[in-house]
Amino acid sequence: MKPRIPSIGKAIQMALQLDLFSDFLVPDKLRPAPVKAPAPNPLKDAGQGHELRPVAPPPTTFVNSSNKRRILIQDYLLEYDLQRSKRRSIGFLINEDGLRITAPRWVTIADIETAIQEKQAWILRKLTERRERTQRKLEPSMTWQDGAKLPYLGGEITLRIAPASVIGTHFQSEQAELIINLPADAGEQQLKDRVQAWLQQEAKRVFNERLPVFAEKLNVRYQSMALSAAATRWGSCTSQGKIRLNWRLIHFSPMIIDYVIAHELAHLREMNHSPRFWATVQSVFPDFEIARQNLRQHAGANLPIF
Repeated sequence: MKPRIPSIGKAIQMALQLDLFSDFLVPDKLRPAPVKAPAPNPLKDAGQGHELRPVAPPPTTFVNSSNKRRILIQDYLLEYDLQRSKRRSIGFLINEDGLRITAPRWVTIADIETAIQEKQAWILRKLTERRERTQRKLEPSMTWQDGAKLPYLGGEITLRIAPASVIGTHFQSEQAELIINLPADAGEQQLKDRVQAWLQQEAKRVFNERLPVFAEKLNVRYQSMALSAAATRWGSCTSQGKIRLNWRLIHFSPMIIDYVIAHELAHLREMNHSPRFWATVQSVFPDFEIARQNLRQHAGANLPIF
C-alpha cells in the first residue's frame, strides 16, 4: 500500500508546528547580505509592519550544492541547510553551523518556505541579536584602573582607586562610585579581589532581601541560600530547599534578579519545567517572559573578568 500523502493544507498546518530551542547561536556566516532586488521594484511594502510582499512573483529561492538552500527574506538572502527526516513537523535549529531546517520527506519546498516566511520575524530577530553579541565581543574589555566602569544592578558604577595604608572599600551611592583603598604598590589582582569581594557581598545582601518576598508569595519555605560561581547556570534549587544563586547576577537589573529568584523558588512547588511550573512562575512574576529574554540577551555580554 502506498503511503498516504497529506494534502497541501495539512502540510502547511504541520509545517507551522515549529520546534523551538532555548538557546540560539547564529554564526557570523549567516549575517544577512543585502541583495539588489530585480527591477522594476519587485518588492513593495504591503503596509503590514516590515512585511514585504512581491508585486510580481520574482525568483525568491536559490539552490546551492549539497543540502544548502537560500531564500530571499525582506531584501536579504538567508542560507539554510535542509535535512529530511521521519519527524512529523518542521524543526528550526540555529547553531554554530548555521540555520538548519529538518522537515518530513513528504513536505514540499514550497511548504517549507511558507513556514520560513511565517517564522521570519524570529529568524531576523536572532540574526540581530547575534550581530549585537558579536559587536559587544569586539568592544575593548574592561581596563582595571581608576575611572573604569563596572556593571552593577543593570547600570554602571565608576571605580575609584585611592592609595592608602589601610585596605578598605566604600560605595558612594550618590555619585555611583566604588572607592577602593589600596597600598600604592598594590597590583591589579589585589584590585580585582577587592572588587569581587564587594560584589559578592552585595549579591548576598540583595538575594537575601528578595528571597523572602517571593517565598511568601509562593507560600514555600527554603532552607538556605548560597552563592554560586557556576559558568553555565544562574541558579539551582534542591528538593530540600537549598537555593544557589550565581553572584554575577548582581551585574544585571533587579528585574532579572527577581526572575531568577522566582524561578528557583517555584521549583519548590514543581521540580520540573512543565506548563504547571511556568504557570507558577507567572503567578508571582507576570513579566517572566520579558525577564527571561533579557537574561538570555545579557548572558553573552562582556562581564568583568576577575
